[in-house]
Amino acid sequence: MAKTATRSVDLEPLDRLEEKVKLLVGVVERLKSEQARAAEDNQRLLREIESMRARVATHDGIAAELSAMKDERDVIRARVTDMLEQLEALSL
Repeated sequence: MAKTATRSVDLEPLDRLEEKVKLLVGVVERLKSEQARAAEDNQRLLREIESMRARVATHDGIAAELSAMKDERDVIRARVTDMLEQLEALSL
């Protein structure tokens, strides 16, 4: 009976070590899963960034085109005003 008690005492550190190893394995598996999820999120966010950059570039192009159209409108307005003034001068 003394040998049985000694064996159970000797195995307790091994049982604790086994439990700790199992917990560690669980933590490693969880971390791998979280890393995979983070990598997927990272890829998704990179795609979103590229999409936003494309939208910003499009917006910049539209803003430049709008500015050019406003300048053109001002030139046309000035020419029409000049023509109207010339027509008024002819009518007198």
